[in-house]
Amino acid sequence: MTTQERLPLLLSAVRRGEAGAVDELFGLLYPDLRQLAHSRLRRSGRFTLLDTTVLVHESYLRLFKAGTLEAGDRGQFMAYAARVMRSVVVDFARSRGAERRGGDAIRVELEEGLAEALDPREREVIRIHEALEELATIDERLVRVVEMRYFAGMTEEQVAEALELSRRSVARDWEKARLFLATALD
Repeated sequence: MTTQERLPLLLSAVRRGEAGAVDELFGLLYPDLRQLAHSRLRRSGRFTLLDTTVLVHESYLRLFKAGTLEAGDRGQFMAYAARVMRSVVVDFARSRGAERRGGDAIRVELEEGLAEALDPREREVIRIHEALEELATIDERLVRVVEMRYFAGMTEEQVAEALELSRRSVARDWEKARLFLATALD
């Protein structure tokens, strides 16, 4: 049985909670998830402690921690994986920033600039995340397009397939989202 034939069966088995289905699905899609993670990290520059393997494995833990998966095909699964990877990267950037500011230690401000000790790339990830949260209140679909294009490095065709839209609709959504983000991040 080919990968294309096995994937819908595995996704269905995961939704039904069959034993071993999650591991088999992860094994089948591991190369795709690594490519997705590598693309995500390449877009924002490398974080010193977060690499492709760590991002894939942390995403795997989060993907299946809830125990349910509603993806019906590869595109929907990869879209969901992109969303999870975004949350992993944002959480990582936030925790690194908290550590730099002393974590749970009692804070005493010595200088205003110390509070902004985040690496510029990490600060950018958090700013984009906050802008996407604002965009979600306006149009959730635009956020999904950004997650898949920016965070996962998916092509317009892949996004269109995952969201069941035309490629042209995805291109328009991507342009709208980019304009919103450019304005929000200025």
